[in-house]
Amino acid sequence: MTIDNALEYHAIRCLATGPVGSQRTLADTLGVSLGKANYIIRALVPRGLVTVDNVSRSTTRLRYVYYLTPKGFTEKTRLTRCFLRQKLKEYHRLQMEIETLAREAGVPEVRVRVE
Repeated sequence: MTIDNALEYHAIRCLATGPVGSQRTLADTLGVSLGKANYIIRALVPRGLVTVDNVSRSTTRLRYVYYLTPKGFTEKTRLTRCFLRQKLKEYHRLQMEIETLAREAGVPEVRVRVE
């Protein structure tokens, strides 16, 4: 079972803020379907990044709470670095493209800066 690195990163980031009380909450936060949220959880649990705890909501129904493990927090740090490197490459590539387009259009010195 493999999942997209960006989606994995966002799921771990969401779980790092605190326990998530349902897959539906995770799905809504990530902007994915409930089935996709289930798929993500099922991919992260065997790797030891997420743990699932049963919480009895009533006598007839169980509720699950999803927590990020210490290993999950370590993985979050690694993924954050990877994600940041990827976004910086995208930013620099876009910056060069904007400058090229500006030169072609005859627009004097267009500079893109993040402050």
